[in-house]
Amino acid sequence: MNKIAASAAVTMAATVLIGAAAPPSAPAPVDPEKITMTTTNLGPGVAVIFGSGGNVGVSFGADGNVIVDDQFAPLTPKLTAAVQALNAKPVRFVVNTHYHFDHTGGNENFGKAGAAIVAHDNVRKRMSAASAIELLNLAFPASPDAALPVVTFDDGVTFHLNGDTLRVFHVPPSHTDGDSMIKWEKANVLHTGDVYVSGGSPIVDYSAGATTAGMVAALDMAIANIDDNTKVIPGHGPLSNKAEMIKHRDQLKALLERVTAEVKAGKSLDQILALKIEWTAAQGGRKAPADGLVRSTYQNLTAKR
Repeated sequence: MNKIAASAAVTMAATVLIGAAAPPSAPAPVDPEKITMTTTNLGPGVAVIFGSGGNVGVSFGADGNVIVDDQFAPLTPKLTAAVQALNAKPVRFVVNTHYHFDHTGGNENFGKAGAAIVAHDNVRKRMSAASAIELLNLAFPASPDAALPVVTFDDGVTFHLNGDTLRVFHVPPSHTDGDSMIKWEKANVLHTGDVYVSGGSPIVDYSAGATTAGMVAALDMAIANIDDNTKVIPGHGPLSNKAEMIKHRDQLKALLERVTAEVKAGKSLDQILALKIEWTAAQGGRKAPADGLVRSTYQNLTAKR
């Protein structure tokens, strides 16, 4: 597993295990001197850049550069250099898979440099106001205007650039309520955002309207739109594929069914946590406590409607 690419996911998971006893706080700052950008080409005009925060998909070529997510603000110079090593043209568009800080931190910098930021309607809505990720005990102020998406959509939007068709499509609320995936039709590459992470357990941000059932549905949608040859860029972790996504989806579905059964049996959250349910990463097989996912699922199932 690429340790740098997965660093934000590990930090987020650790925060879940610590709990939420202290007041919400801002995430720790990122030191760009400690981060190295690593690029993997996936086909003509398509690449992924691993750094710190969300994995960055890139469409590059004669029509300019499109990036999917942009990590943290202090990393913009390094990310820009990595993109321009593929193609010297500027970044024309930034597509955000969702609103979280480790995927949109560079928005303001790229927006001021002339890139048009594109995302689901709910991404702009959530970035426009103060917010919190309750599960991770993190709080954020409203984003500056330059960081906000200037093009938003409801169901999806399509780019026709660099000899390929990039279809951006909204999925059911799963990691947040503004999740989108991006499919390069010709290159057969899918960027899932944090709806799918290849090296660990998923995070269901219920404070942003996400549900575990919605994540299962979103994974179902993604799996139905790829084949055995599709290269999958997860939100965090190494490159993946359809078989690993199916394994991940099946495990998530089983966890949902188990927690649902325990709730129906009258078990409290503490009683369910005492079962010590684990998550086994679809890639690498690393086991870890699934406490954060259990908490989110329990909250989904017991919240008043």
